[in-house]
Amino acid sequence: VYLETYGCQMNVNDTEIAWAILQKSGYTRTRELEEADVILLVTCSVREKAEQAIWNRLRHLKALAGASSQGPSPLAAGCMAERLKEEILHREKLVDVVAGPDAYRDLPRLLAVAESGQQAANVLLSLDETYADILPVQTSAGGTTAFVSIMRGCDNMCSYCIVPFTRGRERSRPITSILREVRMLSDQGVKEVTLLGQNVNSFRDMSEVQFQSAAAPGLSRGFSTVYKAKQGGLRFAHLLDQVSRIDPEMRIRFTSPHPKDFPDEASVLQLIQERHNICKQLHLPAQSGSTRVLEAMRRGYTREAYLELVQHVRESIPGVSLSSDFIAGFCGETEEDHQQSVSLLREVRYNVGFLFAYSMRQKTRAHHRLQDDVPATVKKRRLEELIAVFREEAARANEAMVGQSQLVLVEGPSKRSAAELCGRNDGNIKVIFPDAEVGDAAGCRALVRARPGDYVLVKVTAASSQTLKGVLLCRTTLSRPAASH
Repeated sequence: VYLETYGCQMNVNDTEIAWAILQKSGYTRTRELEEADVILLVTCSVREKAEQAIWNRLRHLKALAGASSQGPSPLAAGCMAERLKEEILHREKLVDVVAGPDAYRDLPRLLAVAESGQQAANVLLSLDETYADILPVQTSAGGTTAFVSIMRGCDNMCSYCIVPFTRGRERSRPITSILREVRMLSDQGVKEVTLLGQNVNSFRDMSEVQFQSAAAPGLSRGFSTVYKAKQGGLRFAHLLDQVSRIDPEMRIRFTSPHPKDFPDEASVLQLIQERHNICKQLHLPAQSGSTRVLEAMRRGYTREAYLELVQHVRESIPGVSLSSDFIAGFCGETEEDHQQSVSLLREVRYNVGFLFAYSMRQKTRAHHRLQDDVPATVKKRRLEELIAVFREEAARANEAMVGQSQLVLVEGPSKRSAAELCGRNDGNIKVIFPDAEVGDAAGCRALVRARPGDYVLVKVTAASSQTLKGVLLCRTTLSRPAASH
């Protein structure tokens, strides 16, 4: 089997789950397309651009298969397979098998059907599939970082978003199975784990009877939802607490939370502040700076409520690094609305940003109720303006770190130069530094070379909107970095 992944980190995780299932059924993996009996594309539907790239790739692979009579026809799985089953299978006849995000267990059967010369599809969405009993097989061996899926689906129904329709309703994995996976990764030497979900901080594990009657936590002040408060279950703060206790030398991150699920008592924020191994970094997707547009997007908050939350986060976690998502040119967005997004970027000054022009997706509420009325040229200009402002502010935020020492997890050689190493600091910002011999903070005299998976202290000498550059001070540990300042 030959694997190819498109889209978000959830899809990378899905690829690892699909591969674990196929491996159990006797498949081996090849990195050479020519050797493949099965080509598995894990697809993405979030934006039109992603879908277009996959259509082109499927047509290309189909043509290759046609050119050699023995060639395998590709297999589409994931979000786009869920959304466009008819077109992919029947109208374009590009694949033999289509599997939605909740149908990976069914892959061996679907492939057996395809081998008998028939097309096969399973795009049923499940209310309870979390793949809790399947330990994903890391597709990039020997990595220092890993992603652990804690929940699937989303109940928020933002009007622009296709995720609830391609990934189904929210359901959470039992905490015991998550802890088992994180322990296994710790034993393998993984130094950073990111907990993954479409809305991680609304996590609730309902697998144990005694926790099913717990009261629902509140929402962030000034936030609302389209669904009723959910009673019961072990919540995200409990999971985060348990995961962070597994290995004091393992960094914990999580993405993507929804701003509404940081209630005022905010035990999650308190945990981030207290635990040395939970990164002081939060993804707070804003999407727009205009209250009017936020309402059309069904985000459940105003600009003011969002800014109040940002202030609360900054007070709770001094030095926190913030990232965000923005959409340019959503339905009905005026020039004034756009300027509100520009000013929000300036006011918050994010360290990391993900900015995109809006593309209408079928099935979403926006598709049924709203007009995609901002011309493509205007979307493009607005997006470019947002990106320029984001970069300017991120550069300012990063320049504030010049002269400071940062604790960095070494990931490997820098892409630009073999003489440099690259890693990320606590705030998830890329740091580049020379690959030189250095002392060890533990006090041993011998000089060492930093390797992937090591923690090092780097004194920052220069900064841009994307990266920090610096000089290596020493090798250290996550639990005791201060001892070596």
